[in-house]
Amino acid sequence: MAKKLQNIKTIKEMIAGTHRSQTKNSVGMYTGKTHQIRKVGDKWEETINGTIYEIEQKEGFRVKKPKNSIAETINSFLNSFPNCKKDCTCTNPTHLDKKMRTLHGMCFDCVVEMEHELKKQGKFEEYQRNRMKANAEGWLKRAQQDVSLLKEAYTKSSEVVQNAEGEVETWHAKMSPEEFEDTVQKQFNEFKEQFLKNIDEKLSIVDKISYNKLKDQNNDKQDNTDS
Repeated sequence: MAKKLQNIKTIKEMIAGTHRSQTKNSVGMYTGKTHQIRKVGDKWEETINGTIYEIEQKEGFRVKKPKNSIAETINSFLNSFPNCKKDCTCTNPTHLDKKMRTLHGMCFDCVVEMEHELKKQGKFEEYQRNRMKANAEGWLKRAQQDVSLLKEAYTKSSEVVQNAEGEVETWHAKMSPEEFEDTVQKQFNEFKEQFLKNIDEKLSIVDKISYNKLKDQNNDKQDNTDS
């Protein structure tokens, strides 16, 4: 009976909030850190073992990555427009912006403005000439790399595993390195020579047009001065 009365007393004290388990003081070590509840999308930085990490709260988990990692730096550079003017407002690149980034390192609007300035300064034709020559040389360089890969594939023998039993078949080279040089490489060298000759002829035409245009402009200025 006394035990039942004691239990009833305990229950009443717990309901009232006066039970000793609810009122006793506890002593612990203060670490100086507080637990912060994060929301989905929150981003912050933490230093762990001397490394600074960028952390983002996701739905039910967190993503942690080192700050300024090499991969992130490379990706940031590849997606940047290093040659754009300082006050460029290209924050949402379009397909044209990305194309111009590959060619000029700047967005489409900055390319248009740059070319407009070159026209005002009378340097646009020279700019066109240099771009045409650079594009041609770049294309030839990539073509030579393809020829080099073709040479490796044509002049080397290889062994290939045919089935699960491990039977091996040898694929013999289609030609010797000397034969490749006398045929494929020779044909490419002849094509390269003719290609560069055609480019020089086109550039000469551009230079001639530029010269005539400049000559006409000077004549117009002279006529206006005389009148």
